[in-house]
Amino acid sequence: MYTDKTLVCKDCGNEFVFTAGEQEFYAEKGFTNEPQRCKQCRDAKKNASRNREMFTAVCASCGKEAVIPFKPRDDRPVYCSECFAKQKGE
Repeated sequence: MYTDKTLVCKDCGNEFVFTAGEQEFYAEKGFTNEPQRCKQCRDAKKNASRNREMFTAVCASCGKEAVIPFKPRDDRPVYCSECFAKQKGE
């Protein structure tokens, strides 16, 4: 039913094969779009998002140091993960 297709990566411009097995997997998962990046570029994109810069701040509730994935602003409180969970639970 499926046959291998050669696609061009939108990041590096190299050709890569979208195998019949991958196409079947995509169909089972309900994905309607073909991949636009080769495996190497997909992996690089994933790793880049995982290695984002972290910032330290003081929790507005308990005063402990918190490590957060965004730059804190003076006009908004920052909470450590424990106090944040308590805030959401209320």
